[in-house]
Parts: sequence; C-alpha cells; structure tokens
Amino acid sequence: MTLAADPLPDTAPDHAVSRLRATRLAASAKPYVARGSGLVRCAGCRLIASHCACGSLPRVATCAGMCLIMGDIEALKPTNTGWLVADVVADTWAFGWSRTAVDPGLLALLADPQWQPYVVFPGEFVQPGRVVTGLQQASDLTPTAGASRKPLFVLLDGTWSEARKMFRKSPFLDHLPVLSLHPEVAVSSYRLRRAANAGHFCTAEVAALCLALAGEPLASHVLRAWFDVFSERYMSLRLSSPLNRESEAHLRLHALAVAGVGVTRPESQPTPAG
Repeated sequence: MTLAADPLPDTAPDHAVSRLRATRLAASAKPYVARGSGLVRCAGCRLIASHCACGSLPRVATCAGMCLIMGDIEALKPTNTGWLVADVVADTWAFGWSRTAVDPGLLALLADPQWQPYVVFPGEFVQPGRVVTGLQQASDLTPTAGASRKPLFVLLDGTWSEARKMFRKSPFLDHLPVLSLHPEVAVSSYRLRRAANAGHFCTAEVAALCLALAGEPLASHVLRAWFDVFSERYMSLRLSSPLNRESEAHLRLHALAVAGVGVTRPESQPTPAG
C-alpha cells in the first residue's frame, strides 16, 4: 500500500498554539527568522508542501486537558511540539510566559472548578510534599478536588533552562500538585533539537505520557504517532533525504485513522479563558 501525498491547507488551524503564534507575531517589532525561514511552509503543519502531513492527522476526543505555558518565542519555532499537542487534544490552551505579568486567562483556567491542574515537572527539583506520581494522589493535596474534576496538565513549553526558570518564577503555580513522570523508556526520540539530557522529553512526548496516565491510551497513541510522523517528515526535509511514506510511524498513524480511533474532533473548540 502506498500512502499518497496529503493536501496542503492554506489556513492555520484554529487551535491555541496557532492563535498564540499569531498574537506573538503581531506584537513583534521585527520578523522572527528561524532555520529554513526561506521555505514556503504549510500553514497547518509548518512543513513544506511536499512533506505536508495535515491529511494524515486523526482527531481524538479526550476528557483530559492541556495547558501550555510557553517561552517567549516557543510558539514561533517550526520545531515546537506543543503545536502537535493542540492538533490532537481539543481542550488545549496556550499562554505566553512573563516573569512580571500573568495572563488573567491563565489564572482563570487554573481556578476553573471543572479542572484539576497538575504541573508536570521532575520531582527531584520540587519539595517532596508537592510531588505526586499518580492522579489519584491529588485529593491528598487538594481536599476540595472531587472525582468529577478532569485532569488539566500544565506543561512548561520551552528549553530545559526556560522551563526551570518558569517553574521557579511562577508563584501562581506554587499551590498546585506537581506530577513527576517516570516513563519506562528513559530516552527521548526527539531529534529536532539538541536536548540538554537524554532523559529530557519534548512537550508532545510528555503530553502523550500524561494522556496514558489519565486513562486515555488511544489519545496517547494518536499523539505519539502524530509526533513520530511529524518528526520523520521534518528530518527528511532537514537532511534532504527521501520521505518514506510507508515507514512504521506513517503506517501506525494511518492504522489509527482507518480503525476509527477518534477520527472526528469535537465540534466545539475550547474558548480561551479570559
């Protein structure tokens, strides 16, 4: 079986990271110049036309939500994987981080009673009393949390040094439980940027682990497959190597779509808080 090239959309997706990117670009005094900025990229997946993956994306409904707190230019980078999270998880919000000001919409989201927020961060950098390794432990730290509250994973999206800075200098997060992940596979497969440590995972990988922990294995598999396909296509473009549309990752993503795994995104998009 040969998987055909995907159609090229001419508009950006209406999701949180895309909207944050547009806002950040509008506020820029000069254009943001990334590697490969001279290429004409798809507005949907940020790859060039020959590598566009938009037609391969399955949609999946989830109960869990994602809150991305993003470094200053993170939403502008074509290698950002928070965009992939917003592609798959409908209930995704994205906010720019600033040391001196907090987006009121972010505070409103964290206080929304339908959600139980968890800051996802390595436990070794946190006071033990705040750290949880499972979602059921949150009620020990937040007694008002009921079983009906849906998990909201707060992901600090940026370089490792940026994430540490955001964690240390965001007092509005200090009252929240910190979810420390301990995946069985200790080495990230992210190749689009150089990681400071092999044990550091990119945002899409962390989000997929969170979905699995929240009892959303299908959504986790879809996000991981979408991340793998995007990574393969991006690296093919970067290395000027042939694109293999029948690779294991492509066939896995295709199989998820054919099997009807959440092929339709819920009609309603999350309304940005604030």
